[in-house]
Amino acid sequence: MKIRVGFGFDVHQLVEGRELWLGGIRLEHEKGLLGHSDADVLIHAICDALLGAANMRDIGYHFPDTAGEFKNIDSKILLKKTVELIATKGYSVGNIDATICAERPKLKPHIPAIQQTLSEVMGVDEDDISIKATTTEKLGFTGREEGISAYATVLITKK
Repeated sequence: MKIRVGFGFDVHQLVEGRELWLGGIRLEHEKGLLGHSDADVLIHAICDALLGAANMRDIGYHFPDTAGEFKNIDSKILLKKTVELIATKGYSVGNIDATICAERPKLKPHIPAIQQTLSEVMGVDEDDISIKATTTEKLGFTGREEGISAYATVLITKK
């Protein structure tokens, strides 16, 4: 069996007038993330990690923000397409370890729903998806609640 590891990172600005989507679920919050798609930073980081592990470039290459077909798209669709893309090279998802950096909203109560949603989209066991949440202790753009970032590390396998 061949294994490969990938790393992904994404950040989006928090703005009024947008819904907040993280890990494929909508969260109640006074601000949402600004982006061409639904701006789900967690899913975007996971997509980049999967594509990087398979040596297939990045999310912007496959789903450019200049393409009208991806305007306001649900990022779960992008994640499903990414899993299909890595499968064209014989890879499948082994496990994911991801961290979301946000001051608010508090994410701990939402982690099980995020894991379940991602599990369904990717067709992997919930136990293979680790989601963590942290703050930056009021430091930087995250601490000032100007944006949210996410990091993801993935393992992919080829039989």
